[in-house]
Amino acid sequence: MPMTGSLIVDKSKLTELLDQLRLGVPQEIRAAEEVLYQKEQIMNVALADAKRAKEKAEDEFSRQLTQSEQQRRAQEILEDAQDRASRILQMAEAEAQNRRTEADAYALRTLRSLEREVNGISGSVRKGIDMLAGSTLAGTVASGKEFGDDD
Repeated sequence: MPMTGSLIVDKSKLTELLDQLRLGVPQEIRAAEEVLYQKEQIMNVALADAKRAKEKAEDEFSRQLTQSEQQRRAQEILEDAQDRASRILQMAEAEAQNRRTEADAYALRTLRSLEREVNGISGSVRKGIDMLAGSTLAGTVASGKEFGDDD
């Protein structure tokens, strides 16, 4: 085997690892973006539900109650609608936080796995470099030359 600065690496294994890198990280980012998008959608639906509930309650009481009773009841309904909207928003926030936490945990597991793979490859590369460097040094010593001699 000629002594060069090259290293023999399993091309298919390296290609596979690179493909995993290219695909894994963007998928995690897309998953996190999807969780955030779902959170916004849940919040929008909750606000729309609260608005519809408030409007329906106001319309119903407008037809049935006197002016002073309307004001009192409308205030109660408004408070109830606000409480409901607040509960829905709290649930949506909790769900979004849970999904973010799950997405972060999955991304962390994936990155740790990838790190182990990269460290394994790095160790193999280091061993190859050390082996070639040792062979080159042994050949140089056997021929009587030392590194740095430009004779």
